[in-house]
Amino acid sequence: MIGGKLRELRTEHGMTLRGLAAETGLSPTLLSQVERGVTEPSLKTLRALAPVFGQSISALFEDPVAGLVHISKPGQRSRISTPAGRIQYERLTSGNGQLEMLKAKLNPGERSSDEPWSHPAVECAYVLTGTLTVTVGVGTYEVLGGEAITLDSNQPHMYSNNSDALVEFVLSASPPTP
Repeated sequence: MIGGKLRELRTEHGMTLRGLAAETGLSPTLLSQVERGVTEPSLKTLRALAPVFGQSISALFEDPVAGLVHISKPGQRSRISTPAGRIQYERLTSGNGQLEMLKAKLNPGERSSDEPWSHPAVECAYVLTGTLTVTVGVGTYEVLGGEAITLDSNQPHMYSNNSDALVEFVLSASPPTP
């Protein structure tokens, strides 16, 4: 879905793959692979693309024909990963632009970003397995399997796995701003 949306936006803006590559610093090969659905874009890639089209990252996932009911099936969900694959997200919700729910996996010793960052939203992370370390502002919180944490995303925040086991959690954000 994201590849088709990017191709549509690139065409609407009268850009070639090489032109978009020059504008974003991304390779034409990577952009072609994303558009064709050969590879899923990382958050870093999406952060480079969105401003070129005057869009938020979440707008790149919006589905204008999202129905009243959406069933998310394993193997058919779009995937997003952070640079170097530190965290992998599976998109659980349709692209209605109101709520984003992602299933996330964070390997031992990994974190969601190099530094805490902020964006206008409210997030809730429900830990399925493992212990998720969440940094919000100057505070650090250990969230165990079965527990949830809700935070104001306007505060710089970051998710980390400081354990030796995989952490799986469901992350919701409103409004969507991955």
